[in-house]
Amino acid sequence: MELLIMINACKIASASRVTAVIPCFPYARQDKKDKVGESRAPISAKLVANMLSVAGADHIITMDLHASQIQGFFDIPVDNLYAEPAVLQWIRENITEWRNCIIVSPDAGGAKRVTSIADRLNVEFALIHKERKKANEVDRMVLVGDVKDRVAILVDDMADTCGTICHAADKLLSAGATKVYAILTHGIFSGPAISRINNASFEAVVVTNTIPQEDKMKHCSKIQVIDISMILAEAIRRTHNGESVSYLFSHVPL
Repeated sequence: MELLIMINACKIASASRVTAVIPCFPYARQDKKDKVGESRAPISAKLVANMLSVAGADHIITMDLHASQIQGFFDIPVDNLYAEPAVLQWIRENITEWRNCIIVSPDAGGAKRVTSIADRLNVEFALIHKERKKANEVDRMVLVGDVKDRVAILVDDMADTCGTICHAADKLLSAGATKVYAILTHGIFSGPAISRINNASFEAVVVTNTIPQEDKMKHCSKIQVIDISMILAEAIRRTHNGESVSYLFSHVPL
């Protein structure tokens, strides 16, 4: 709401262009009606898009949208930046045995993101497939791929209550992984997330600071932060000067 008011204030003060920089797009997960019993659910991401447009935003800069189709909810340009270059840099600098690692997606939806990272590092990838027998039964997780005697790196775009990644970590260790890291773009960490991470057997849980993490880091020593302020700053600079932003899709600004 504050953002909408600020956009509108700029607009009615005759600003020539208003760009909204939204590191973590709100309601991004509510982007469609699910077919199972959810046919009366809202599509909140579209509503947020409409509100931003009506308030007067001319351009949106955001990061790792939960579904990249959300860009199509807008009629104005959207730059969806990726944390991937920063993640690759972190892996190479902080995991000594990264050449013998395997990149793992905790659900089928993140397969594309994981294969992209695995290709850039020239390593293998694995997927974890969640099977829901009944709505209230515990999910059965099936690991597709061989993680034995390797460092497993779980990669996802966001972690909320961390149930999925903690389950996935247990699954990977029982399948013979030597260490498990988790790398996430948006660390929401609501509810029991912090206690789950503390009890889980991660070497580290790495998140970017699209959401401020100072308080969370005090309560959990495993959380490490990748600073993405440089990526946003460079995107803002390039947008303002009319330069190409696509360089940032594959490079970390120097």
